[in-house]
Amino acid sequence: MKIKGNVTQYEDFKYVLQDVGAVYLGAGFSYEELLEHEMVPFKLKAILTHYLLKEVSPDTTLESQFYYLEENTFLYETFQQLKIRIKVQIQEPKRTLFDKTKIKYQERIFSLQELVQMNLARKKASGMLIREIIISKLGMMTFSI
Repeated sequence: MKIKGNVTQYEDFKYVLQDVGAVYLGAGFSYEELLEHEMVPFKLKAILTHYLLKEVSPDTTLESQFYYLEENTFLYETFQQLKIRIKVQIQEPKRTLFDKTKIKYQERIFSLQELVQMNLARKKASGMLIREIIISKLGMMTFSI
């Protein structure tokens, strides 16, 4: 949590991690914050600037972008080309030892197609929370600017 002046900013789910095959972005980022963050790869910043920001507002968060993303749009095709996967948390009922039911969050990773095919009512009913965007480095490498 950061405090700037009188404004409190929560930094939860705002991170950039990389390994050999992927870039992991916390879903709390807005596109504008991604462009300013020093750990975001230059190629990803170029893709955001040249393709995505022509379609969306810079203050849109990744979480809301993917939660409401629809199939057969330019953004969907762009994300499909980047081979994006999405880490989510979903509420699932679990039985306890005494045959009671508790609701717990389970983490799952969806492909972009699986997430988009799930309708909005089903996402809300499952209590879905989008936590992380996983971008394939191979998908980024083959993307032409």
